[in-house]
Amino acid sequence: MTRFRPCIDLHAGQVKQIVGGTLTHDNLPNTNDTPLVTNYTSTHPPSHFARLYRDNNLRGSHVIMLGPGNEDAAREALAAWPGQLQVGGGINEGNAAQWLEWGASEVIVTSYLFPSGTFSQTRLASLLRNALNGRKDKLVIDLSCRRKHEDEERWWVAMNKWTTITDFELTRANLQMLQEHCAEFLIHAAGKEGLQAGIDEALVARLAEWCDIPVTYAGGGRSIEDLELVKRLSSGKVDLTIGSALDIFGGSGVKLEEAMQWNREQETAEAM
Repeated sequence: MTRFRPCIDLHAGQVKQIVGGTLTHDNLPNTNDTPLVTNYTSTHPPSHFARLYRDNNLRGSHVIMLGPGNEDAAREALAAWPGQLQVGGGINEGNAAQWLEWGASEVIVTSYLFPSGTFSQTRLASLLRNALNGRKDKLVIDLSCRRKHEDEERWWVAMNKWTTITDFELTRANLQMLQEHCAEFLIHAAGKEGLQAGIDEALVARLAEWCDIPVTYAGGGRSIEDLELVKRLSSGKVDLTIGSALDIFGGSGVKLEEAMQWNREQETAEAM
């Protein structure tokens, strides 16, 4: 059943919606000379959105820390709805257990699993064993990705705020291997993130074909019709996060109430 899943994206301690392609790594210059493009900066604290999601039972929401200076903001969100929000951004073996203690339902991990841009099975095993006590149900692997060539339907994991393309390609074999070690996948189409220019339809279709565990796709969602599109492309197997287009983040494409009504309709149909 395709669901709408909301987010709380944090940058410099504030809730923001940012064009993903304009983010830069903390320690690297912006090599494409593109300034950071921010679609929206909220005047509300993170806890406002966490309470909003709590009051409307929007489970499966994720809090993403885009760079340093966001820990306090993330903890504030988690405290407002303990045990119900996923958290990601800088999660590693040394702090994963602490984030669960602070109230995260699951931790979302990307860059830690790709030292020097290469996937490390050793790090994944160590994270599960030492930080999560073998509980793969507490781990969401973020495989946010980019195409190297827009005309090719091939995607590689992008890390370090989506600025570094790894050598790990999204394929059936790779996803089947990883799904044995986690509860869910979170996948941003980094080149689409924040643009409100439509989803990566081919990626959504491949994710449904290749994955047997829950998957949330984000990037380019701009209307309630995109939920219908994701449902059709994935046969209901992939969820959709809508950010910049959502009215609570200054957007005009989707009202939160519309997205919640979509979820209610899907739940009703599923129960029949």
